[in-house]
Amino acid sequence: MKEIVVIGAGPAGKMAAINAAGGGDRVTILEKKDKVGRKLSITGKGRCNLTAAVDRDGLIKGMPGNGRFLYSCFNEFSNQDLIRFFASYGLKVKVERGQRVFPESDDAGQVVEVLVRAMQQAGGRMLNRCEVRGLNWAEGRITGVNTREATLAADVVIVATGGLSYPGTGSTGDGYRWARALGHKIIEPRPGLVPLVTGEPWVRQLQGMALKNTRATSYDERGRKINEDFGELLFTHFGLSGPIILSMSRDIAQYIYREGKTVRIELDLKPALSEQKLDERLQRDLSRHSRKLFKNSLDDLLPAKMIPVAVDLSAIDPAKPCHQVSRAERQELVQLLKHLTLTVIATRPIAEAIVTSGGVSVKEVDPRTMQSKLVPGLFFAGEILDVDGYTGGYNLQACFSTGYVAGRWAARM
Repeated sequence: MKEIVVIGAGPAGKMAAINAAGGGDRVTILEKKDKVGRKLSITGKGRCNLTAAVDRDGLIKGMPGNGRFLYSCFNEFSNQDLIRFFASYGLKVKVERGQRVFPESDDAGQVVEVLVRAMQQAGGRMLNRCEVRGLNWAEGRITGVNTREATLAADVVIVATGGLSYPGTGSTGDGYRWARALGHKIIEPRPGLVPLVTGEPWVRQLQGMALKNTRATSYDERGRKINEDFGELLFTHFGLSGPIILSMSRDIAQYIYREGKTVRIELDLKPALSEQKLDERLQRDLSRHSRKLFKNSLDDLLPAKMIPVAVDLSAIDPAKPCHQVSRAERQELVQLLKHLTLTVIATRPIAEAIVTSGGVSVKEVDPRTMQSKLVPGLFFAGEILDVDGYTGGYNLQACFSTGYVAGRWAARM
């Protein structure tokens, strides 16, 4: 009987423990927090976007950060396998817009409960409030784990400590330090899915306002399109957040960190209308409100909070009667509403990111087994690896799949 130690009780760690324990070995999962599943409980605004309802190639495409490394993992434990796993414990799922898969209950806590129950039934034991200080190895292989209280013997160690995002949930980068001490290369951790900081001061006037059905397009300094998305965004005191911004942020952040330059984002506030149609709409509105002042004429077109900002940015005299607004001024307003421009100067800190980009180099990990190519008996799973994807359940699926494979192969050793 082998001693298998899993460090980290997130989705990757718990799935690894479930499958390692099923092989008959003694499996212990160590969690430094007093409660497991903290980060999983807050994913998807507490609803937990488990995976994406796409095929294997779609999963890989949704993981631009070394997605092809996950080919074998997705093949061995797919999104359909994950759905069947939860169904076997009575947790049903539903598919929403964008092929996002959620529990029917919209309760991330039930996902955590299923994982804990499955691990207990498999025979794994959990040690909470157990802080790991380092890994032991001798004669070229893993021999144990040093905790704050004692040293635990181990034939196999699966490191699933996560990245650097949301450190309050336990993801503080400890695994990077241990991996580096054992000779592994760490690709610099950076924020993956993260809110964006913009330079325009007027953004603060819109703090807390959400816009639905908005199209956002980002461009590099040369005017080349980086990406675009359609849906909901949120204005904050520092810039932009919300679903489509987080989805776009991965590629934008990569450009900012790689080039050290700013990014331009254009918001189309009226994507359902062409510029010609919007101009015709404005003509009708201004004609209907001909006796009103311009600043009081946009109630039917924009949210109340945005009107003062739009009026100011339009450069049209707020006190000008609507019937005096010129054709040129009206067309400038059309351009403003179809191409509201913001300058992204930075991302928020990695601690505020949903996922971490970077981590243990995948070149030093066997993609079939998740075992280190450098240290026999050492496995990695989840966000600690240099793999990351877009929003929509891709990152959680990667955690579950790599955890499944790591646990299964750890038991086979």
